Parts: sequence; C-alpha cells; structure tokens
Amino acid sequence: MASDALRITVLGSATPFPRPGNACSGYLVEGGGVRVWVDAGSGTLGELQRYAGLGDVDAVWISHLHADHSADLLTAFYGLVYAGLDAELPVPLLGPAGIADRLAGFLTNGAERSPVEKAFAVSELHDGHVARIGGLTLRSRAVDHGGPAAFALRVEDPEGRSLVYSGDCEPCPSLVELARDCDLFVCEADGEVPGHHSAAQAGRSAAEARAGRLVVTHVGPGTAPAEAVALAAAEFPGEVLHADPGARFEVVRAP
Repeated sequence: MASDALRITVLGSATPFPRPGNACSGYLVEGGGVRVWVDAGSGTLGELQRYAGLGDVDAVWISHLHADHSADLLTAFYGLVYAGLDAELPVPLLGPAGIADRLAGFLTNGAERSPVEKAFAVSELHDGHVARIGGLTLRSRAVDHGGPAAFALRVEDPEGRSLVYSGDCEPCPSLVELARDCDLFVCEADGEVPGHHSAAQAGRSAAEARAGRLVVTHVGPGTAPAEAVALAAAEFPGEVLHADPGARFEVVRAP
C-alpha cells in the first residue's frame, strides 16, 4: 500500500517524444494510502514499474488525449487484461470525453470492439469534476490547450496538503484558481506558443496563484532545464525546481 505522505514522482517530462533516459509526460502521485498514475505518455509504463507494479495502481488520470500524455494506456490495457497480474479490475480511469472509444479505436482488430472496459472503469472529466480515490481528493478544471479538451488537476490529502498539475495549457484563469495557495505546483513550460506556458509564464502563473513551490516540467526542446528554472524564478518568489526524470517531490504545507 502507498504511503500516507503526499508525494509525486516524475516518470517522464520529455516533449514531444521520449528521449533516452526521459519518457514523455507521466507522474506517480502517492498519498492517502493509494497510488494514482497521472498522464501516461510514451515510455511512462516502464518507468512506473520502478516504483510500483501496474497492478498496484489504484487509478489513472489523463489530462488530454495527445499521445505524449496518453499513449501508454494502450500497453497498460494489455498488461492489465492478459499478463496475469494480481490487479483489481477494472482500474478507475479518469480522462476527457471519448477516451474509451479512442482506446478502442486503436486496440480493435476486426469486427468486435476491444473490451477496454474490462481493464478500465472510465469516468469522463468535466470542468469541476471531483473524484475520491482512497484518502485523496482529485479536482479537475478545464484549461485552454488550443483545441482538444484538456484538464488540470489538484490533488488534496486528508492533512490538507495539496499539489496541482497543469497538464498542457496556456495561462488561463481556471488554472490559477485551481492552483490557489497550493503547496506544490507542477507546471508545463513547453514554450510561449498557443496552448502552452513558457517558463516565464509558468513562474507568473505560480506567483498569481500564490503557490508554495514550483516545479517546471515538459520543458520545450529549445530550452535547457537550468534556463527554464532561471526564467521561472525571475517571475516567482518561491523555490523553483525542474522535473528531472525520477525526481520525487514530497508535498509539505507551505508556511
């Protein structure tokens, strides 16, 4: 069983495709006695198993359906259904509308639809969606990713600790509202283009939300991690860190 302490482990933070030693977007959130796999980008299933078995995951949460955030759901389906794992099926899967049919479209071979619901109990996200997984509360808000339905996530534990993950989005009021006074803010910094934050914008969003600490992630290939941290730190007065692959961040109450 997962620890009661709230923490997030970076399974991968690469964009827009996995790199040697760094998978695409994916995180393991642990706390309240449960484990939640947050985003399942290419390569994250393998990295997940450094910390927990696939059968030990209590729920999966997906921000949007771009492949660099969801592709490993395909291989997770095969693992859950056909690998003989000691898993309680179906695993709760929280994601944008149409996620089950999207998976079935990739997995179906022939006239009979793939039984994706055998592996996953799908709940479709909407703005303001709330779910409780073990001792954790998961709150989702719709954010602007320039086209596809996309969501950010706030996770709260029984002790009042909180972390927020932006998913992919440009600066928007709903993200700042969701992140208000959170203890740890994990914000993407893919670049100053529609649908994304730059590193400086991530710092500004964190400052506006009064977050305790900021972790910049999903940093675009044209920006070095240290540069992204520096750009964000120029806009945010708190501690700024980078989502190095394998990094684990304990969530502590902001002073």
